[in-house]
Amino acid sequence: MADRKLKIDIRRDQILRQLRQEGRVSVTRLSEMLGTTEVTIRNDLSALERDGFLMRVQGGAVPLPGRESSGLPDQELSHPSEKQAIASAVAKMIRDGDTLFINSGSTTACVAEALKSRKNLKIVTNSLAVATQLGDVSTLRVLLLGGEINVRYGFTYGSAAQEQLGRFQAAWAILSVDGISPAGGITTYHEEEAILDRMMIDSAERTLIVADGSKIGRAGFNRVCECGRKLTLVTNRCELNETVGQLQECGVQICYV
Repeated sequence: MADRKLKIDIRRDQILRQLRQEGRVSVTRLSEMLGTTEVTIRNDLSALERDGFLMRVQGGAVPLPGRESSGLPDQELSHPSEKQAIASAVAKMIRDGDTLFINSGSTTACVAEALKSRKNLKIVTNSLAVATQLGDVSTLRVLLLGGEINVRYGFTYGSAAQEQLGRFQAAWAILSVDGISPAGGITTYHEEEAILDRMMIDSAERTLIVADGSKIGRAGFNRVCECGRKLTLVTNRCELNETVGQLQECGVQICYV
């Protein structure tokens, strides 16, 4: 039984590696490459989708919006220069002494690195990466929300995290998201984190959505909130002028970097 489980894990790791390289995989091609049936491949893809590694589409699978497809540690950011520019812009908006809510995500991890230049910040986060990056900065005070842990994506969630978060208010909520669109609103893949995102928005004076141009016009699985006047989108300039215009019509302020 253990040997069978190992073979399954190896095959699924190969599927994820192929998805990382190609950006899309097909059932037929994977079946040929891995020497197994299409039924087995479909079962593998369904299991990987349930575990949050990919998204099924007709005939195959694609990476989750805004998430890395590999089961390996995420060492290479997608759109790294854009995310670093966004992070730098956010750090300039924040004043010393501000109180911040920060959720999990590759862009907010970049923001955390940029915030090391600020002083006397109070930061409440459910992101293990953000807490690790800023926890040893002597001029910052960081609270990591307790609760259950999503080890794969590095965030805490659940009723304990919600109860803790409910005690605080902040000047800013800084949120990394999987999609922002006029019709879909602010969206993310994980339902359990969407609840915390919503609470952060409700308890903050202002909200910064930090998202590179690839997230604009996209709709993730779980809706956090509609697009409105309380939101400022910090993003790089992209070719989606019509969509950006529609976001502005909804009341979203746009800050280009």
